[in-house]
Amino acid sequence: IRLLKDEVEGISLATYGYVVNVIEVPEDEIRSGIIEYGTGNVVFYVSYTALLLRPFLNEVLDATVSQCNPLGFFAFVGPLRIFVSKHSMPEDMFNGFDGERDAWVSEDKEVVITSGCGVRLKIKGRTVEQGNITAIGTIKDNYLGLIDDGSGELAEQ
Repeated sequence: IRLLKDEVEGISLATYGYVVNVIEVPEDEIRSGIIEYGTGNVVFYVSYTALLLRPFLNEVLDATVSQCNPLGFFAFVGPLRIFVSKHSMPEDMFNGFDGERDAWVSEDKEVVITSGCGVRLKIKGRTVEQGNITAIGTIKDNYLGLIDDGSGELAEQ
């Protein structure tokens, strides 16, 4: 069971999503092993219950911003990497990239999105590649945007 957890936790299983944790491996779901000729390894077929992170389109998530650049910003929800383009930000932030602070700033200077802050975003697209899931998000909707400025205090809505 330990080997199964080491093997699958933290990886992406194609259309299922990221395996966050293996919860249960029932004893009756472990089939007898098959010996591989030539290597001597034994292969077991096991059914298990796991907790998965699987992003759905239009799902709203709270993420932590990891990097800002002139094209938008990257945020993480656990192992899921999400890119939010400047075209998917409110109009008052479209030209608001501040290269000195490495942050996105609104015209009224009340909203500052920088590395380490929390944002609420909506998933608009996702890509499943070899062992990796990435997503495209937006903060250009009601109740989306900055929720935590990174100081530990919640931002005003």
